[in-house]
Amino acid sequence: MTATGTSTRGLWRARPRTLRTRVTVVAGLALTAAVVLGLVIMYLVQRESARRTVDGELRTYATQLAQSVQGDGPWPRPLPPSTLDPNAQAQVLAADGRVLAATRSLQGLPAVYAQPAGASAPVRQKAADGVIPTEVRVTALRISVAGSPVTIITVTSTGLSGQVNETFARLLLVGVPGILVLAAGTVWLVVGWALRPVEKIRHAVTEITAADLSRRVPEPGTGDEIGNLAQTMNDMLTRLEDSALRQRRFVADASHELRSPLAAIRTTLEVGIMHPDRAPWPDIAQRAVRQSARLEDLVQQLLLLAKADDRQLAAQRRPVALGALLEEIRATTVAGHIDVEITAAPDAVTIGNPEHLSRMFRNVLDNAIRHAEHRVLIAAAATPETVRVEINDDGPGIPVEERERVFDRFVRLDASRQRASGSTGLGLAIAREIATAHDGHIVITDASGGGARVVITLSPASDGSPENHRSVGADEAEGT
Repeated sequence: MTATGTSTRGLWRARPRTLRTRVTVVAGLALTAAVVLGLVIMYLVQRESARRTVDGELRTYATQLAQSVQGDGPWPRPLPPSTLDPNAQAQVLAADGRVLAATRSLQGLPAVYAQPAGASAPVRQKAADGVIPTEVRVTALRISVAGSPVTIITVTSTGLSGQVNETFARLLLVGVPGILVLAAGTVWLVVGWALRPVEKIRHAVTEITAADLSRRVPEPGTGDEIGNLAQTMNDMLTRLEDSALRQRRFVADASHELRSPLAAIRTTLEVGIMHPDRAPWPDIAQRAVRQSARLEDLVQQLLLLAKADDRQLAAQRRPVALGALLEEIRATTVAGHIDVEITAAPDAVTIGNPEHLSRMFRNVLDNAIRHAEHRVLIAAAATPETVRVEINDDGPGIPVEERERVFDRFVRLDASRQRASGSTGLGLAIAREIATAHDGHIVITDASGGGARVVITLSPASDGSPENHRSVGADEAEGT
């Protein structure tokens, strides 16, 4: 392992493991950084304010000294002290740099600061060494007294600035750690309180197993993100429970349906084996073939439903002319005494998988023929938005309360529960799955002359003109 990989793993292990700890650390550091930034800004503002205050006091002191001269009289010796700053000192300089007057502590000394021509600020002189501290504020006021120009130099130590620095250092060393501890503690408590519902949700989820999906996570009812999370998880659990129930019911029904033809085949063969000399073997073979065909059809339907569950029913789409497709289905369907009539518009063209569309229409037609008394009417028409196919029979119809249930898997109404009818209860379920996979839908209503009307709505092709679309024949529609 490389040093970089080792370092990365070490940093990952050092990372706080709980969300509460991470939020507390990040929030505490962010708040501390904000407080420090605020203190720095406050320090800079206060320091600049202190400098302006000191400079103002020095200028006021210089003005007072200029006003202390009476007419052409001499300067007071020593110069009077400042009434605003007891630490302030002053010197009055002539144009040639001589000291005309000074405060008591600076008497007898040459100029400690001078204001050369063109200079923007007083310049420190060698005489200030050992007398004036290095950290001072200095101002210079040029005036004319008795017709002679003079410069009044006022200077004071930066005591106010030092107080500001001391206060800031105290806040930085004492206040910031206290604020950090207080902020971290507050964030820890608030985050723990906010995440308490999440912990309850986690405990509830760990106790939910595939064997019992009826339990739900507690919803805090706060209407925030955590409340939405709990509601979403409960909705997901509801869907999972419904899916699991349907899957278990489907497996049970499929097992029962598969068991029946297998048991019939086995019973028939066992009877023949018990009496090999007297058994009607041709009849036994025919019954076994019929049950095998039924078993094969049931397996094919189950495989088709498995494709529907995997969203594979709408693969390999192409334009399909419904008139030709319906004619091929009628030609290969055993209708008995039932008359099947088809009316299809030339522009009734949709986009889809011909094999699966053929299966959908054949299942609906077989169901209509099974329940019709005399005839079945099929009409296909197209609009710019949809392609609509109606299959009407003159049978007893389907009760309103059963019209959705007949699309469930392995559902047979009372009139078609006989095994001899050939119904597995999967035909309409497969039809709806195919319609849904083709962005369409299928519903059942009452036919105008009595009986049931199945309405299938599909999406039209981009150009429904028959010359631009090849008709799908029986071999292509059935896949072989």
